[in-house]
Amino acid sequence: MAFALLATGMSASHLAAGGQGRTDLSAKDRARVSDVIAPTIEFDTPERFETMSAGAATSTATPDGNAFSHPSANLDFEGEERFKLGNGLFKKVWVASPSSTRASDGLGPLFNARSCQRCHLKDGRGHPPSGPEDSAVSMFLRLSIPPQSDEDKALIDSGRLARIPEPTYGGQLQDFAVPGLPAEGRMRIEYEELAVELKGEAPAILRKPAYSIDDLGYGPMHPETLMSPRIASPMIGLGLLEAIHPDDILRQADPEDSNADGISGRASYYYDPATDAMVLARFGWKASMPTVEIQSAHAFSGDIGLSTPLVPEPWGDCTEGQPECRRMPHGVQEKLGDSEAPPPVLDLVSHYARNLAVPARRNVDDPAVLRGKAHFYQAGCAACHTPKYVTSRDAGHAEHRFQLIWPYTDLLLHDMGEGLADGRPVGSASGREWRTPPLWGIGLTETVNGHTFFLHDGRARSLLEAILWHGGEAQAARDTVTQMSPAARRDLIRFLESL
Repeated sequence: MAFALLATGMSASHLAAGGQGRTDLSAKDRARVSDVIAPTIEFDTPERFETMSAGAATSTATPDGNAFSHPSANLDFEGEERFKLGNGLFKKVWVASPSSTRASDGLGPLFNARSCQRCHLKDGRGHPPSGPEDSAVSMFLRLSIPPQSDEDKALIDSGRLARIPEPTYGGQLQDFAVPGLPAEGRMRIEYEELAVELKGEAPAILRKPAYSIDDLGYGPMHPETLMSPRIASPMIGLGLLEAIHPDDILRQADPEDSNADGISGRASYYYDPATDAMVLARFGWKASMPTVEIQSAHAFSGDIGLSTPLVPEPWGDCTEGQPECRRMPHGVQEKLGDSEAPPPVLDLVSHYARNLAVPARRNVDDPAVLRGKAHFYQAGCAACHTPKYVTSRDAGHAEHRFQLIWPYTDLLLHDMGEGLADGRPVGSASGREWRTPPLWGIGLTETVNGHTFFLHDGRARSLLEAILWHGGEAQAARDTVTQMSPAARRDLIRFLESL
């Protein structure tokens, strides 16, 4: 007997009406795209092309420990060559200035990692430290303070400023420093256990984290400092997410919940100083960055302390409250430009990041996976984790154009409840809001990274725990999962593991 669509939290007409504002499509293509992206209502068999999560860019390589490190399958020869060069720069270990290896100096002076790869382990998901002695290199703390003046408030309200950095320690805590400087401090995590009742089986035990900082290297922090942890996100499929037409994101936003379904996603915006305009943002845990290139530039600065043409300060996140840090030697070489990671470096790393391929789906015709897919829709998970899109014909890179992709995200901000709230607004996002993370590739996390830690801070030790932390707009879906039979919950997890 076929599974019918009972309750998705979104109507077929809501999604199928998409594309009406897509100037990249002809009328014929709009109709075709609307039909393709309409949510399924039958769950006996896989949907057409469901195996190819990233369209023609999908990697069909063996899903092993390197599953997140393959190039988009439809890159041409030149694109693949640039991907390999970008890969080398992504793995490049930077050193402090001055150095005999001048092409590699400019690290810090304060930093979280010496290479991109050290945070994005095997291009995958970071993890919290397992204990006081374990490295936190793939996780860090964002820092900020509330607006302190009318001028601050005006800048925040206008969107020209996303957050007010902590006056001494800046926008994030850096737990490493070049020789001659102290590190900023060391993140401490303590967990409290919480039980969640599950129908038909023993309660699930969640762990609720609390964060503090030990060994502050530059004096006390501002008394109103807001802290928010971040683990490094998987890198796969970023170029395809960038290629989703803005209309296909904006049409899903319902900030006033006008359809009364309990889901009120909001678009996030970024102030672009180059155009003096607010632009749609879609990357990062709070959807605070608009493009892969801009996100890469900010990561170079904040995580490694390297300047780029987009973020040109050679001292990285060192503040005016750390004058000795700003006086340290930097790695700018005039013959190469005005930054430590000049345009070829940023361009190649951005190309690499855009073209890390999404692995093909597995077991799409497994009866348990199909039952789990039905439960995913019936619980309302697809209301935010939008299954599929057709990317823009006008995308900036040929390999990303007009592809049917299955990322399972709406790229919008949602109130996820008090349990996940970090209390730290940034850009368009409140202290309770998070961007819906893409789910493609999530089932290969353990294969690639050797762990199953999920959510923005890795507090969830399994996919089920991640679901049980959902609140706010996702409370109804989460409660539906707790009331499923144990067999139905297992099928739901089997479906997620197939992504």
